[in-house]
Amino acid sequence: MVLRATIAGCGGYLPAQRLSNDELAALKGLETSDAWIRERTGIGYRHFAAAEETASDLGAAAAREALARAGADAAEVDAILVATSTPDSGFPATAVRIQAKLGITRGFAFDMSAACTGFIYALAVADSLIRVGQARSVLVIGTEVYSRILDWTDRSTCVLFGDGAGAVLLRAEEGGGTNADRGILSCHLHSDGRFGDILHIEGGAGSTGGPGLLRMAGREVFRHAVTKLAAVVDEALDANGLGHEDVRWLVPHQANLRIIEAMGRKLHLPPERVVVTVDRHANTSAASIPLALAEACGDGRIRPGDLAVLEAIGGGLTWGASIVRF
Repeated sequence: MVLRATIAGCGGYLPAQRLSNDELAALKGLETSDAWIRERTGIGYRHFAAAEETASDLGAAAAREALARAGADAAEVDAILVATSTPDSGFPATAVRIQAKLGITRGFAFDMSAACTGFIYALAVADSLIRVGQARSVLVIGTEVYSRILDWTDRSTCVLFGDGAGAVLLRAEEGGGTNADRGILSCHLHSDGRFGDILHIEGGAGSTGGPGLLRMAGREVFRHAVTKLAAVVDEALDANGLGHEDVRWLVPHQANLRIIEAMGRKLHLPPERVVVTVDRHANTSAASIPLALAEACGDGRIRPGDLAVLEAIGGGLTWGASIVRF
């Protein structure tokens, strides 16, 4: 028998302010249109945090929903892992802020920084903690307030992102050690720092004294995304003795509809078995996969026994995939 990290509950939170493409263009004085944005990205709407809302506020709200859907009490949580590129502060960690907001006074909490791949990285670490017995109940949260780091004079990037948070509660359960087990079967992580400058946030506390704005070379990121994501998904399936025909759901990072559709075709999945939220949420970075999970589990699409592939690529470059059976 082996310990598996099973997904007991998923939760999500989107700020109240919701802007269409045309509303965003009018508000920010952008020379763009709904048709231009939809054609290139698939995005129609995004949510922005209120002035008083922080990443920890959004993350705590998503965590509460995940706990409620799992029928769990915050007191059972052993650890909180938060993936974010827009933390409340340099320290303490946003995870610790969320720990306090949930009223948890035991266990441990820390942040992880891997940009849009952050949730996959955090899921991998949480899975390892459960496998070795360090924790039995772990909250994994992706939370972002990208509206704070966008350059509103650059229409090629500022229309792509939104704010939000998603969370999953992982619980330890015994499995037989086969690919028929429930829970996370494996996670596969990669990075290549040679391409760090094609998607990054300018500066930081250790260089310029504080973070600047997001910069992206969109065509370069797109070129790397399709090839690297296809490779890591095949790597993950091969590691578990699985094929494309075994996959019930693709739950991808929600960056661009073209990339999502390309990955669906790669796995030979019909569109209705690819979870898409980018049209309504835009790119919420580390929050996008758990937000998509919260929706697809909440509306009953993802059912017990279903096998799902989670995958993402982000600044670093970082990329990774996880195979999960619900």
